[in-house]
Amino acid sequence: MILLRNFLNIFHIADLRRKLLFTLAVLIVYRIGNHIPVIGIDIQQLKLFMTQRVGLGGLFSYLDMFSGGNLKQCTLFALGIMPYITSSIMMQILSMSVPSLEQLMKEGDYGRKIINQYTRYLALVISLVQSFSFAVMVERYGLVLDPGWGFRLMFMFSLTIGSMVVMWLGEQIALHGIGSGSSMIIFAGIVERFPHDVFGTLQAVRDKIMDPVIALVILAIVVAMAACIVFLEKGDRKIPVQYTRRMVGQRMYAGQSTYIPFKINTAGIMPVIFSNSVLNVPLFLSAFLASRYPVFQWLQNSMTPTGLLYNVIEFVLIIFFSFFYTALVYNPEELADNIKKSGGFIPGIRPGRKTAAFFNFLLTRLGLVGAIYLAFLAIAPNLVYAVLPIPLPLSTLSGTSLLIMVGVALETAAQVESYLIEHRYEGFLSSGRMRGGRAR
Repeated sequence: MILLRNFLNIFHIADLRRKLLFTLAVLIVYRIGNHIPVIGIDIQQLKLFMTQRVGLGGLFSYLDMFSGGNLKQCTLFALGIMPYITSSIMMQILSMSVPSLEQLMKEGDYGRKIINQYTRYLALVISLVQSFSFAVMVERYGLVLDPGWGFRLMFMFSLTIGSMVVMWLGEQIALHGIGSGSSMIIFAGIVERFPHDVFGTLQAVRDKIMDPVIALVILAIVVAMAACIVFLEKGDRKIPVQYTRRMVGQRMYAGQSTYIPFKINTAGIMPVIFSNSVLNVPLFLSAFLASRYPVFQWLQNSMTPTGLLYNVIEFVLIIFFSFFYTALVYNPEELADNIKKSGGFIPGIRPGRKTAAFFNFLLTRLGLVGAIYLAFLAIAPNLVYAVLPIPLPLSTLSGTSLLIMVGVALETAAQVESYLIEHRYEGFLSSGRMRGGRAR
């Protein structure tokens, strides 16, 4: 009862209630768009093609996970949020190497608005390229009712507009809702497929296609992975900071002690999303080369989720993007300079360069542990597929899906928790009495 009461405190705060309802409304609009099919596709033949575990069918079945099943059904939102995420990755890389973009990043809100506008334009270009590639693919495999340039242009227009709408919905969540917009869109697509996995597994056990012991092992693995993610995502290293007495205006502020928390996984779920976006390129290339030249069949076999080469590349990419994203989010020199300007210092370490070097060392050491943890969790389910006889693909048994789902859930819960604490309510994840009255 206490836990339920604390959870209901969410609806006592008008601003939080409005954000939650707005986010829910946007996700409902997103799910409605997922059921609007694109004109000109033979849906039955497409579904049959997408269930194949070889060739391009296996590739698009993998990419279908990030669109919540929309790619398999060829709906208006088939491309999902991935073009926007890919363009964000490219713009972040360019902003670190192109001097003009690097200067924009330093100009505060104005510079970020310009960078965001460039990101949208690049997402439009990527959507056009991906939709055209998808149109050519479905034509090549005879999945189109009336092939030709008329179909291609209509198909490109439909999927590109759908991708832009999804990008806009994600931005609206970030501005007026709760949670990260892009992550919430992916989260909604992954969660939507869970009931299908549960009923599909039960049906496979009932039809004696899957051994009940294997089903229980899968359940145990999923629970263990989710618990591991929650435990490690909550872990952090607290760095004590001591502030001396200082005079501000005509007021004297006494010295105080606080700490800076550095999470084990400093980059969050973004390295997994980034790595999967980059992995699309070798996946497309290997499938295309194998369909044209049989000599590249070995490359396609290695680039399947259970292939050795695929897992090695994914492991390395996640580690790389973990350090890359940490470098974007944390600036040790700026952090050390802000502490020094505020009259603070870390006990035993001199302010300034020594403090920045300490932060850099700490982020590198914690980042390596977090990167290995992320990479291992991402490839572990692929290894399970290679060892256990699992007859059907399960998005539930996916390290990427679990990392995104649990990570987004924890991030959203933390934001809700901060609203509750700000309005003097007990956190809905903790027990106890409310510490204050209702917020007006």
